[in-house]
Amino acid sequence: MNLLEYDLTGKVAFVTGAGRGIGKGIAQVLAEAGADVVINALTAQYVEPLAADIRKATGRRVIPLAADVTKSDEVERAVKRILGECGALHILVNNLGDAIRKPLVPAPGQGGEAATPLTDDEIRVIMDLNFTATVLCSRAAAPHMLARGSGKVINVASFAAAKGSPSLTIYAAAKTALVGFTRSLALEWAPYGIQVNAIGPGLFPDPVTVGEEGYKRRVEDAKRTVPLKREGKLREVGLLALYLASPASDYMTLVAVAGLEPATKGL
Repeated sequence: MNLLEYDLTGKVAFVTGAGRGIGKGIAQVLAEAGADVVINALTAQYVEPLAADIRKATGRRVIPLAADVTKSDEVERAVKRILGECGALHILVNNLGDAIRKPLVPAPGQGGEAATPLTDDEIRVIMDLNFTATVLCSRAAAPHMLARGSGKVINVASFAAAKGSPSLTIYAAAKTALVGFTRSLALEWAPYGIQVNAIGPGLFPDPVTVGEEGYKRRVEDAKRTVPLKREGKLREVGLLALYLASPASDYMTLVAVAGLEPATKGL
């Protein structure tokens, strides 16, 4: 059975932070659905091998694009290149994000990294990766999507936006800002045929990102803290992104879809 509403043939998707983790999972599924995909990371070493793998598995056009999408000039060049090589940009997945697990200020008796406060540079980096990059990429893609009268923007937030998490104060604040941005932009662009939605994943560990031992630890954590008693699979986020990127969700905007979050604090 072929569901035409999920067919992305002829569509071009740009996925930021796609060298590993959730971005990788999303890029793979979008390509399987027929999209040509531009996958971004800061350096080529993270995306060139992945682009080759997805290309081989799906037969789709997959373009690796190294750029720092926290910088407006690099974002503008990236979008210009996509339009030049692919002729269009239909789907923007703002996935880039990372965290520094550290208290805002040290509490009495804390040692190690926790004994030093977050620096100005660390605060800026966390905000840039988790919020500013999304604003810049959305702004750069906007003229093309608005002129065409259609487009899909998918922002990857986090369960921390709704729940908060100790030692992740700025990360949670950035993701909360991202959700607010998503809701406002969805209203701003709805009259022009552009749907803007967010995904708030819970525990979706990737061995490449956290290492084998870290992955095993998170799998065990999920059994203890997640209602379904397991961690999320990267492909599952990809399938949700496919829905939001496809015509199946044409009547859906302004939605923040949350993945299962840990039921206890500290993850």
